Amino acid sequence: MLGRTLADFEKDMTRCARCSLCKWPPLAQVKSIRFSQVCPAISHYNFHSYSGGGKMIIGLSRLKERVDYSDEMLDVIYRCSVCGACDISCKYNRDLEPLEVLHTLRATCVRDGVAPLAAHRPLLDSMRNYDNVWMQPRKKKASWARKVDVADAARDGCDTLYFVGCTYALRPEMSEIARKTVRVLKGCGVDVGILGEAEPCCGSPAYTIGDEELFVEVARRNIEMLNRLGVRRVVTSCAGCFGALKTKYPLVAPLDFEVLNVTELLAELVEEGRLRFDERLDASITYHDPCHLGRQSETYRPWNGTEKKVLNHLVIHDPPREFNRGTRGVYEAPRRVLQALPGVELVEMERIREYSFCCGSGGGAKSAFPEFALATARERVEEASATGAEMLVTACPWCESNLADGAADAGSKLEVKSLIELVSRCSGGE
Repeated sequence: MLGRTLADFEKDMTRCARCSLCKWPPLAQVKSIRFSQVCPAISHYNFHSYSGGGKMIIGLSRLKERVDYSDEMLDVIYRCSVCGACDISCKYNRDLEPLEVLHTLRATCVRDGVAPLAAHRPLLDSMRNYDNVWMQPRKKKASWARKVDVADAARDGCDTLYFVGCTYALRPEMSEIARKTVRVLKGCGVDVGILGEAEPCCGSPAYTIGDEELFVEVARRNIEMLNRLGVRRVVTSCAGCFGALKTKYPLVAPLDFEVLNVTELLAELVEEGRLRFDERLDASITYHDPCHLGRQSETYRPWNGTEKKVLNHLVIHDPPREFNRGTRGVYEAPRRVLQALPGVELVEMERIREYSFCCGSGGGAKSAFPEFALATARERVEEASATGAEMLVTACPWCESNLADGAADAGSKLEVKSLIELVSRCSGGE
């Protein structure tokens, strides 16, 4: 939620029982001791302050002015991928808002002038100066599309806008994913267009780092532009873009279009018989749920009501309050697509869906604390390897890149692939 202060979460922070349930999946979801933790920060640093509950203490201490800002405090606040796993685990028992507290804590740091961190400033400056996070000229945003025949959405109009995202558009080693996405969609008869060099950054990094002012500025401008296009739906292949457009933009202004992840559209095309697969893959695959495609793909629902206490401790909300529990994330669509690929055996990791273990790249962790991001990726790669799968597949460029780094660092033979790569291969797109 945007524009709130730590005072808005005083009850949540005070009610935190220091139970440490934010560090683990619910007991019913634990399959083994080895893969029983859900918080990357506490898994790596093993000190309570790094956990969701620990950050609740920091937030309350700042609100009550018990502590001053320090480099050590900022270090703890930002050594976190903001994956939201602590939030989901807490809601299994307590219905508190650790993820909202963490975001508000970061936003408070930015408003008070002690953040962003030095490592994050170039990224945010790039968003302001170049409208992308990679410090590349705007005209390069369309370079990936030179080899494909695709409509200019602003000039020619289209039913479906493919919002590529900074990473797939500007990282040469990943731009083939964007081209394959367009070819697959056009091959299925989808009326798809792109914005090319006019495509803006979605603003997601500004939100996760805590620069709400920049995020709102970017989101408002983008919403006005996208609404003017008159498209029926906007499709993304980047989980970060999807999370921003789907869950954060509605907090800024109404959207006149539907937001879909490409895995949802692909699953729809498979079901309709418009996407067919002729080539066999013959591989065992495990799937990694990106945080912004999974547990964080629910739009926050503000609640205005009153609280009542029953038996002096049980809190009742009037009217009833609806919480985000991660269950409405995009989980089935990518799995349906993978299971439709000829010769694929889908084997699941122990921590999946809303209890998935983060890749470690999000929340500014990769740019500020690369060793933490890499350690988190290695942990996820080890879990994937334990399934016996040959491939680790995901639907997010940040996850794909960091997990590939983790596999290389661990010396793993596990192949890390984008889901669209496999779809393109099996549908004859290569």
